[in-house]
Amino acid sequence: MNIEVHQPRLEALIQQRMASGRFQSVEDALVQALESAPLPQEKTQSRRTGADLVAAMQAMPHKDEIEFEHSRRQMPVRDAEF
Repeated sequence: MNIEVHQPRLEALIQQRMASGRFQSVEDALVQALESAPLPQEKTQSRRTGADLVAAMQAMPHKDEIEFEHSRRQMPVRDAEF
């Protein structure tokens, strides 16, 4: 397989990593980068929405026994002069 690099920034990063001596070859650098990157399914699991939260709370077996309202106390405010 041949891989072409068209972005100067990417080429510079590869050359920088190779010059550091940490990687023996470009393939080693690519393997390290790809193995440390999260898979797409792992990314989507961490992005929950408000609808997911509401669904989870509605599915709770003892939801009627838990108080979800919190007291809204007024935050301290300072006078400001401009």
